[in-house]
Amino acid sequence: MTHGEGVYLYDDTGKQYLDWTSQAVCANLGHDIPKAVVEAAAYQMSTLPFTYGGTGLTEIRTRTNQLMAEILPGDLRAAVFPSSGAEANEAGIMMARRFTGRNKIISWYRSYHGATAHAGAATGDFRRWYGSDNVPGFVKAFNPFPLFFNHGGKDATEEERVEAALNMLEEQILNEGPEQIASIMMEPIVGAGGCLIMPDGYMQGIRAICDKYGILMHLDEVMVGFGRTGKLFGFQNYDGVLPDIISCAKGISGAAIPLSMTACTEEIMNFFEDKPLGWGSTYQAHPVALAVAYENVKYLLQNDIVGRVQTIAPMFESHMKRLADKHPCIKQYRAIGLFGCLDVQDVSGNNPKLQHEAAHDAFLLYKKAYHDNGLVGLHRYPHIHCAPPLIIEEEELSDGFDRLDRSLDVLD
Repeated sequence: MTHGEGVYLYDDTGKQYLDWTSQAVCANLGHDIPKAVVEAAAYQMSTLPFTYGGTGLTEIRTRTNQLMAEILPGDLRAAVFPSSGAEANEAGIMMARRFTGRNKIISWYRSYHGATAHAGAATGDFRRWYGSDNVPGFVKAFNPFPLFFNHGGKDATEEERVEAALNMLEEQILNEGPEQIASIMMEPIVGAGGCLIMPDGYMQGIRAICDKYGILMHLDEVMVGFGRTGKLFGFQNYDGVLPDIISCAKGISGAAIPLSMTACTEEIMNFFEDKPLGWGSTYQAHPVALAVAYENVKYLLQNDIVGRVQTIAPMFESHMKRLADKHPCIKQYRAIGLFGCLDVQDVSGNNPKLQHEAAHDAFLLYKKAYHDNGLVGLHRYPHIHCAPPLIIEEEELSDGFDRLDRSLDVLD
């Protein structure tokens, strides 16, 4: 790739590609950096390009903290600014353990939280097998979408499935020892695992269980935070739910520069006023990264990007439904805001159900067709993610789905 414009990327032959997943669901403003972001980065580089976060407070960190305080719901406050989502999750795990004095972290099988040691151990999908499964203190549980059974039986209503899933979780907590569990860590909308949107009442039930046993609720907003779902934060799609800790990255800077954030309630923040968190990084609260994030978030707010997502979301979902109805290779779809997923099924009946299972030859042909039709994006077989930049126009969205439509023909 040589350059980008809006939602498009171009290679060294001049071929145009529509960025169908905002790279790794992070280039939320596409590939034209707003002028204010570029100028802020240049100014910071020319005045104070770097200072180690442990040696003093910078003006740009103060401004960014104030901005986060204005937009974060409830009494959530920005605590630390690492560089990646995995690091933000590491800080949140450490925060939960230090604050509660407990060790165990419960997370879901269908999840991804990063590739560092503790974030990898919290991860539920197959990637944790390759180095993180030997990290102690992590317990896996089933979310409302197990692959091989239905909570409450195959004929259960959604309400019955939610009740069964919550009962199973509470049973597991009681067997693990509530006094041993520091946090329940989860994605409010599961990202890499297939855009899984929690059913009505489930998140409220998790909040109630956490309150009952003094467990912290830690939500990983790395993929969905800063507008992806039509809300500024993913958990705002669930009425009355306020977590104790959140981890953000990706959209906070629009991927223009690496930055993440771990935020927590004032109670947790106050706890660490005279105690070390124990987490640190050379580049945490990097001044240039903070300058980029500050102007990026201001741009999101000033241009009502969240409102734009809400406006175009019905069109996005109608295209998802159209493709799911048209193509036999698609079993089902899910969509929220500008975040969606198509689940692939092999029309011959040979249907791999886990991400680690090898993609069959047809899916490899699909990836070639995807490329040939001018799409570039993230692939997590058997899921096809749809997550274009939040600035996408209606005609560009239709163009993208038409390219995807042609690509799916090879799977039918």
